Amino acid sequence: MRPRHFLYVLLFWLALPLTSFSGVESNSGAHKFYVSVTTVEYAQKEESLQIISRIFIDDLESALLARYDVKADLGTPGESEEGISYIERYFNSKFTVFVNGEVRKYTFLGRKYDRDQVICYLEVSGIPKAGLESVGIQNEILMDVFEEQKNLVHLKILGEKKSYVLIRENNKGMLNL
Repeated sequence: MRPRHFLYVLLFWLALPLTSFSGVESNSGAHKFYVSVTTVEYAQKEESLQIISRIFIDDLESALLARYDVKADLGTPGESEEGISYIERYFNSKFTVFVNGEVRKYTFLGRKYDRDQVICYLEVSGIPKAGLESVGIQNEILMDVFEEQKNLVHLKILGEKKSYVLIRENNKGMLNL
């Protein structure tokens, strides 16, 4: 890990307990920082990459409004079905998975809410262990809305682990096996 990336990861993990995600907002309702956390793990039995991405609800709503002019009201009784479908559409335009250097399609399995976050579940199937050489993630989620957005990505593949803090200028991380 490069020193600058290590510093970002270290700062994130030091700041996380202080905010515990629910205390990240200031009195004005604006975040002190913008971050998402995505974990990618290889499930050997299913021969698939299982992906969980955690994003602040209000930030994702801002992106859906800015990009598609959709007011989603995510996680509320007024939540729109249209807004939910736009989450998948937004992911498809801003989140890319590479296996052995090639773009792979993923299935958006769904989402759930945990306090002020939306947790999205994705899966890339049909990945036999024998041919798996590298896994890469390009994550531009919310970077089109928030200049200071950082997307933390944890890759856990076949016993190998690597973490990245992705920013606009460097939005891709890869784990070579």
